[in-house]
Amino acid sequence: MGLTGIVDLLLDSATFTDVLRRVEQGAISTHISGLSGPQKSLFISGLFRHASSTIFVVTSTQQDAESLSGDISALIGPELVFVFPPVDVMPYEETPMSADLLAARAKALAALAGGTKCVVLAPARALGRRMVPRDSYRQATFRVRVGEVRDFEALVHRLAGCGYEILGKVDGRGQASVRGGIIDVFPHSANQPVRIEFFGDEVESIRLFDPETQLSQDRLDEVAITPAREFLYDSGRLELACAKICEELERVDGSMARREPSLAGAMHTASARRGSSSAALMVHTRNQLRERVDHHLERFENGTFFDNDEQYLPFFYEERVTVADWAGEALFVVDEPIRFKEALAGYEADIRETYATLLEAAMVLPSQADLYMDAAEVAESVGRRQTVAMSLLARAADGSGDRLDGILPAASDNIVAQTKQAEIFAGRFDDLVHEIKNYRKRQYRVVCVASTGERCARLAELFEEKGISTISCDGLESVPEAGTICMAEGELSSGFQCTDIKLLVLTEAEIYGRRKKRRRFASVEEGARIASYTDLSPGDYVVHVNHGVGKYGGVQTLEVAGVQRDYLLVQYAGEDRVYVPTDQVSLLQKYIGMEDSPPRLNKLGGTEWTRAKTRVRESVQDMAEDLLRLHAARESVKGYAFSPDTVWQQEFEDLFPYEETPDQWRSIVDVKRDMEKPMPMDRLLCGDVGFGKTEVALRAAFKAAVDGKQVAVLVPTTILAQQHYATFSERFRGFPMEVAILSRFQSEAEQRRVIRGLKMGSVDVVIGTHRLLSQDVSFRDLGLVVVDEEQRFGVAQKERLKELREEVDVLTLTATPIPRTLHMAMAGVRDMSLMETPPENRFPIRMYVVEKNESLIREILLREIDRKGQIYFVHNRVYDIEEVAARLSRLVPEASIGVAHGQMPEDRLEQVMLQFMAQEFDILVCTVIIESGIDIPNVNTIIIDDAHNLGLAQLYQLRGRVGRTNRVAYAYLLFKRDAALSEIAEKRLAAIREFTSLGSGYKIAMRDLEIRGAGNILGPEQHGHIAAVGFEMYCRLLEETIGELKGEQKKPEPPPVMIDLTVDAYVPDSYVPDSRQKIEVYKKINGIESLEDASDLSKEFIDRFGPLPLPVDNLIAIAALKVLARELGAASIASERNGVVVRFADGVRYAYSDMARIAGPFKGRVAFAAGRTQRLRVKTHGMSEREILHTLMNILSEMRQSVAVNQ
Repeated sequence: MGLTGIVDLLLDSATFTDVLRRVEQGAISTHISGLSGPQKSLFISGLFRHASSTIFVVTSTQQDAESLSGDISALIGPELVFVFPPVDVMPYEETPMSADLLAARAKALAALAGGTKCVVLAPARALGRRMVPRDSYRQATFRVRVGEVRDFEALVHRLAGCGYEILGKVDGRGQASVRGGIIDVFPHSANQPVRIEFFGDEVESIRLFDPETQLSQDRLDEVAITPAREFLYDSGRLELACAKICEELERVDGSMARREPSLAGAMHTASARRGSSSAALMVHTRNQLRERVDHHLERFENGTFFDNDEQYLPFFYEERVTVADWAGEALFVVDEPIRFKEALAGYEADIRETYATLLEAAMVLPSQADLYMDAAEVAESVGRRQTVAMSLLARAADGSGDRLDGILPAASDNIVAQTKQAEIFAGRFDDLVHEIKNYRKRQYRVVCVASTGERCARLAELFEEKGISTISCDGLESVPEAGTICMAEGELSSGFQCTDIKLLVLTEAEIYGRRKKRRRFASVEEGARIASYTDLSPGDYVVHVNHGVGKYGGVQTLEVAGVQRDYLLVQYAGEDRVYVPTDQVSLLQKYIGMEDSPPRLNKLGGTEWTRAKTRVRESVQDMAEDLLRLHAARESVKGYAFSPDTVWQQEFEDLFPYEETPDQWRSIVDVKRDMEKPMPMDRLLCGDVGFGKTEVALRAAFKAAVDGKQVAVLVPTTILAQQHYATFSERFRGFPMEVAILSRFQSEAEQRRVIRGLKMGSVDVVIGTHRLLSQDVSFRDLGLVVVDEEQRFGVAQKERLKELREEVDVLTLTATPIPRTLHMAMAGVRDMSLMETPPENRFPIRMYVVEKNESLIREILLREIDRKGQIYFVHNRVYDIEEVAARLSRLVPEASIGVAHGQMPEDRLEQVMLQFMAQEFDILVCTVIIESGIDIPNVNTIIIDDAHNLGLAQLYQLRGRVGRTNRVAYAYLLFKRDAALSEIAEKRLAAIREFTSLGSGYKIAMRDLEIRGAGNILGPEQHGHIAAVGFEMYCRLLEETIGELKGEQKKPEPPPVMIDLTVDAYVPDSYVPDSRQKIEVYKKINGIESLEDASDLSKEFIDRFGPLPLPVDNLIAIAALKVLARELGAASIASERNGVVVRFADGVRYAYSDMARIAGPFKGRVAFAAGRTQRLRVKTHGMSEREILHTLMNILSEMRQSVAVNQ
């Protein structure tokens, strides 16, 4: 669905039809001027709809490509619109491209290679990097169809050869998984992974599946599998390329050894700068280059792919191919040709400087520089195509003689579009209505585009009230009639007017003065929060409910009395070990304590674990009693009940430029409900940075101010006060409310004016530091206090806040996330709202773990400075931070540098931060003090020195300091290659590498952050208790204690049913080879609570892993038996001497006549015995395992249906 009706209206435009005619007649170049932003998108969409070929749009920047793409997608639908971003990895780095970038490139390449008619947009930098020829990609792409005969092993081998990572479970792009006769695969070009199931050598079915639940969804008849990598080659090319690389390495090494004048000079210059001898540096550099290239050659020869192996592409392919060549006979649209030409020149200068530095440092081979084409080649590649140039201003060729001059014909041939920008009304509805009535009289088609259906409906109501009838539609797929006012749902960046076809398009940007952006909630890969954290790997610490803290040793299959079963091995202090049966897996929890503090292992049979649990229970009881006392006190105090929402409140909320996330909306509802109650509110709002907490606070503040109450917003630092003041002032603009700031950065006269205003009531909202809590500050009528990060205030301030809580409504914000388990445990004691939905993440942070290298650092710094951005350089040691800043200054003399750390006087630190915010210097060399700092939108690169010395949670928060705008942000984690790392640092570094693709390292970071969040709520004194028993056990004890204190009746747990049958019941490695998945399987089986659950689980396992082997079928059958046995009051089901005995619990009695009737059909195999406890005996001699279980199921099912229990 799109706004295609608007696009098709272009056929009535003489300007557009003139362009279309020239294109169809084969004119090599056409130039149309007078277009900007969405007007260009309209014309590109028109060309796509009415010309016969693919449209390939080249822009000067990635941001321009993204912006045009958004508008084109709104006009014609997003299905056939692709952005081809440039590679974001340095030419010599061994780091993976980010998953989202790979996916975007793969989708565009798949469309171009498949010949799909589409729109592809690429910035200048993406056109300059060479690629494999399109035919190589096509040959590596293949289709799998239902019913075809294929060699299973050959398919797996082909996937590996195309770059797919073969893992135990597929949960990300570029991965494949093999289980029995099932292959799961997730191509980068696909939106969902597929499950291919074989029956022998025939493809039996192809199904889409959900990577989170792993459950199948829709069936497909066929699927296209595209390569998981762009750099493709066969064995012949590999052999020739390795020979060329060896030859060039020997030649370069020889020339360096002979000290050729050019190289020796370069080395001397480099060594003079570094203060070392030229000869020593030459030897080191030669060795470094040889070691690096030899290492890569070894991997090539072993058939091993490695990150960024594409740097050697010039040795594999002589053809100079770029993505433009993949476009074939596409029509090329050049956006702003002059700017495009300048972008090419800038890109070429960057590449030249980069390779000059790399060659000087002997970090690459000379031929590797051929990976990039120069600006003239790219210009020629574009210039020889059929092109349509689009620009705002009419500009002729500059006469420089390059091929881009062909894109810009003589000024007399320029076509001028009859378009202009729409007038901005910015909330002036009377003026808007007046103008729309005028346009309607002149038979204009007026289309109002809003981001949601609700906003369309609200706008239509406003117009109806003013006497303007409108037509509402979800999209606009047909041409609107002249003189009509249409309401359409869509996402255009801004409106426009086409005078020759009498069309006016208005968006929220013109109507309200700002556009409401629909949030695209991030996928798991882009940063979703973890709901549970149960992954267990051998070596992890675990907590057994009865035995305490141990170390998990993996799943082991043991044979006991001739029967095979799986057990979870847990090692304790000394040589102690416990084999936990898999049906007791719920007794184990992953130990989660504080990062870098491994717990002490408990001894089996000792009292240490019992004492630890007792200490924690006593501590949480004291804490819970305090919380309950506070809760009760608040409920007894009468506060102010705020009025329901007003029209002003609705208008204020409509100005929020985003669609609310579900969590954000729930939090807003919670806060308003609390405010409208007659007791004081005390709500804690938890959510990560950027999740929208401030907007919740803004709405609460506005609600209070509308009722004539004053609002105090308390923040821990002066800089944060400045930032909040700017935000509140901007959002409250246009409403009759006074927003003020009170901090020591103001003059005494300004402070006196604000204090007087608070006392007199002329200031409605005040933002300030702890200065607000001073004795000389009094309020005329305070109604709401918003506290940002309360844990960062001192004891005295916290005591004052405690007093306020009994008088006025208090809303506390915290950026450290709170675990859901803790939230559940404290339900009813502390009012909490959790915001867990990630923010819109259109431009994710590119994160790299790289070896420290001066050439790399210079390249990173210059790239950010060139795009007018700023950089954080984090060096977490104060003693030599000035030295690091001086070194950076020598490395990048063109940059201005500031220094900030926690040992500076507070005034000086704040001054430096304000200077950095004001863009007075490019680079801030700082310690981790910025991890909970302020938002500076212009900072979009962070370099973290010696990252292996920092905790994962710190790295996660530091990473969050960038990427706060619509620009691509970069985070570089540097480590010393030759540094001696501790075991913990090595593990952390390995996790950080996974962190780049949001793998398990990300989960660990999130969990550690949540532990910090728990500390913020519970207080630091609880940290030791969490460390003693693990976080999950702590939460369980807290929940139980609060329940007891509130007098809640603990639901009695049914007595366990003991089942001991001589049948093999386990999950074989051949069925589920991955140990983590195996534990997940056991947990699911243990979670069976009904016969329907057992049936559903069987279907799920067949779907995910293939037909059930007998031991797994037995496991599920035993779990189902347990359900029936529990319902019927059975205490045990056990094998005894050629039979199975079902014993019923004491007090459970069945009538003999009923039991005899049930036993009858089994012809003497079933006997019923009465006594103190009743028993059923089943003779199993000569029966198979399946028959035994089937018989027991039949007996117990029959009992459940026809027998009444007598107790």
